[in-house]
Amino acid sequence: MAVFRVIALAGSLRKASISRGLAEAAVRVAPPGIEVDIFDLLGEVPYYNEDLDAPGPVPAEVITLRSAIIAADAALIITPEYNGSLPGVLKNAIDWASRPHGRGALSGKETAIIGLSTGGRGGARALEELRIIVGIAGGVVVEGACLSVGRAGHLFGTPRTATDDEVETKIAQSLQALADLAGPDISR
Repeated sequence: MAVFRVIALAGSLRKASISRGLAEAAVRVAPPGIEVDIFDLLGEVPYYNEDLDAPGPVPAEVITLRSAIIAADAALIITPEYNGSLPGVLKNAIDWASRPHGRGALSGKETAIIGLSTGGRGGARALEELRIIVGIAGGVVVEGACLSVGRAGHLFGTPRTATDDEVETKIAQSLQALADLAGPDISR
């Protein structure tokens, strides 16, 4: 059986963040035949600077990011909403992954996006911006695999709640939809 590989980018650098919790949930609940790997080095990727992206030695962290995205069959990008937008660290990673223009790591890469917030709108503003940015970067947002998670402040706490189970079920469904739409030749 072929494995469908998904690279997950969690838009918060805090190890105990909700974004990280959702990425870890994706690893746990991935349906059979789907493997999710979390890219843990977003905080080490330097700010995008075209001078660093010129012929010659590109920073090692950028090569690692681009290689991880290219090696995956699809991407899962999880964004919290910071001041009505997505976090700078996530935008920076997408900027690096979009280069070189038309041939970047995200070019043609099917992508599921998850927006989240502690409020009821589920990161709607950040999610909409992320849709636009991923598209401009060359990625293909798979709408049937996208998810908005509102009132996420208490997810994955102790004790677990029915909301935790509901969100995990939706993440598993999103991953399955991503694999179904992005990799129809993958047998499960």
